[in-house]
Amino acid sequence: MNRVLLVEDNPDDLELARLAFARGRFGTAVDVARDGAEALDYLFAPGQEPPQVVLLDIKLPLVDGIDVLRRVKSDPRTRHIPVVMLTSSAQDRDLHACYELGANSYIVKPVDMEHFMAAVNKIGAYWLGLNLTDQSS
Repeated sequence: MNRVLLVEDNPDDLELARLAFARGRFGTAVDVARDGAEALDYLFAPGQEPPQVVLLDIKLPLVDGIDVLRRVKSDPRTRHIPVVMLTSSAQDRDLHACYELGANSYIVKPVDMEHFMAAVNKIGAYWLGLNLTDQSS
């Protein structure tokens, strides 16, 4: 079964993303972290099976998404995990910082509900359907 870690503190975006994955029929378990600290605990838990992809917001409580990305991409245990920044920030400095730290993709959340769900569905189709990952890491 595919596994996604969705790191999102907005309950509306969280539910829309879950619904989009369910409708996409990717055979996906969506694990949720509602802040950056919870995401790091999940990703670095001993024996934790890594997700196929992490969808990561930037503006998060406790530890922001950029710091989570920095930790994930700097650690040999997790740097192979694809990280898609799914955020409301369209600021050039955030975009640049995320790609400098190794983000695999940067997507600005559509404001409209249907467009948001379509974007999440496309993310799932690519990262869970088309993209091959090295699971030996």
